[in-house]
Amino acid sequence: MTISIAIITGIAYGMLAIVGGIIGYTKAGSKISLISGSVSGLLLIVCGIIQLMGMNWGIILSIITTTILVITFIIRLAKTRKMMPAGLMILTGIVAVAVMVYEIGTKNSGTT
Repeated sequence: MTISIAIITGIAYGMLAIVGGIIGYTKAGSKISLISGSVSGLLLIVCGIIQLMGMNWGIILSIITTTILVITFIIRLAKTRKMMPAGLMILTGIVAVAVMVYEIGTKNSGTT
């Protein structure tokens, strides 16, 4: 069981999504924020656990989930023109995807 930066990144982004959903619910009463933040955040945390168990498809699912969240927040930013929370989630999501893709690339280039 090896903990990698991609696992940490995915779990951290998942926790950020959950916290953001809770904040969205408490500040604006948005049940959609609470549900979508909780579901996507838990999915990312589960993906991290799957990766810890040695199943490589967990990182692929993490990348897909994070990419969907980034696209969703880009659309939200375009509609609302409010940087928070959309801007934060976009920037951290892009970094998270970059870290995960980089790790896949380094694993694949290390094998012959």
